[in-house]
Amino acid sequence: MKSILSVLGFDPSKHVVKTEILAGCTTFLTMSYILAVNPLILGDAGMDKGAVFSATIIAAAVATLIMAFYAKMPYALASGMGLNAFFTYTLVLVMGYTWQEALSAVLVEGVIFVLLTLFKVREAIAKAIPVNLRYAISVGIGLFIAYIGLKNGGVIVSNESTITSLGTWNATSILAVAGIVLGAVLMTLNVRGALFITIIAITVIGIPFGVTQIPEHFSLISMPSSIDPVALKFDFSRFISFDIDFYIIVFVLLLMDLFDTLGTFIGAATSAGMVDENGKIRNMNKALMADAVGTTVGALCGTSTVTTYVESTTGIAEGGRTGLTAFTVAFLFLIALFFSPLFLIIPSAATTSALVLVGVMMFRAIHKIEFRKMDEALPCFITIVMMPFTASISEGIVLGMLSYVFIKLLCGKGKELTVIMYVLAAFFILKYVVMLL
Repeated sequence: MKSILSVLGFDPSKHVVKTEILAGCTTFLTMSYILAVNPLILGDAGMDKGAVFSATIIAAAVATLIMAFYAKMPYALASGMGLNAFFTYTLVLVMGYTWQEALSAVLVEGVIFVLLTLFKVREAIAKAIPVNLRYAISVGIGLFIAYIGLKNGGVIVSNESTITSLGTWNATSILAVAGIVLGAVLMTLNVRGALFITIIAITVIGIPFGVTQIPEHFSLISMPSSIDPVALKFDFSRFISFDIDFYIIVFVLLLMDLFDTLGTFIGAATSAGMVDENGKIRNMNKALMADAVGTTVGALCGTSTVTTYVESTTGIAEGGRTGLTAFTVAFLFLIALFFSPLFLIIPSAATTSALVLVGVMMFRAIHKIEFRKMDEALPCFITIVMMPFTASISEGIVLGMLSYVFIKLLCGKGKELTVIMYVLAAFFILKYVVMLL
């Protein structure tokens, strides 16, 4: 047992088994919505929903196990939200790709990511991000996931006039707010597992109010569907024919995945103190490799881009610091193959509290940003606000970094910029030029 724990980076003098397992449970419960959402989104692309459900779990489990044993970090991975929507609603339904062609683009992206990680290009990019922007990324992600939590819980809703507004007070929104308050109280009282307890409590309380939906013929156990209808179903015709649109799509997927992942790593590690005195994140390159392999495995299984989940911050907030947390998440994913009805009844109102309270904790890093210097303050501000405004971590980072480069150059401070920052700015500009064409 001790040897297995050591392989996961667990040190008995620094970590507690119960804490790590509880952290893993919290992360899993917070991100378990992907098990219900991903099959629905990819199903709209014409893919078999049952097969996608199984593929989503297998890809998530494999990628997270690599994170646990190779990187020894507490991050969890699964098919990325936003990336799956891009797969279905942009590539397939708008651009006219078949889902097999779109899946081949994901595979090519994954292979390229593995190569970039092997040569430590992704790690170099992470190190090149200025310290103030790193803190801004943490704050921005905190604001973004709090926004997601409030929207999922019905506390805020879409509004044609004001974009968003306060939702109506119903059972769902009231329970979501009650969960936030309960979680805050438990955390103030230093109750271990506060977020996990809150998720379970709101799920149970939601049953008599109809918020937690239990199917009429509810069964705890179900046999997993085969992934054969979607696994290894690639169409490389566009790749072989050198279709320029295909290569552009791969490039866009690279950018989206790269900065979603880097944003999560930097934000979570910074807020949890998992960095050294120079701000370097522990085992960064190994964690990035786990993410890169995860995308490749996901494509082979038959699901959209696999990425490191920002919801990992909920487990980190519960004290998760080692691969044991990630191992717990992977184990629960595999269990979900057979107990999917049980996991899928957790309502969004129950996970609202975790997302909002973690957002609060990540927002604490805002006091570390140098706001007295406008050339540092404005790019950080843009990074923070554009994440929730564009509903994209990667867009927030891209716009923040572009503004950082432009302002430094216009102020005659170009020497403060690294070569990588210039290269990234050029790629970002190219990205938006391509989008205009």
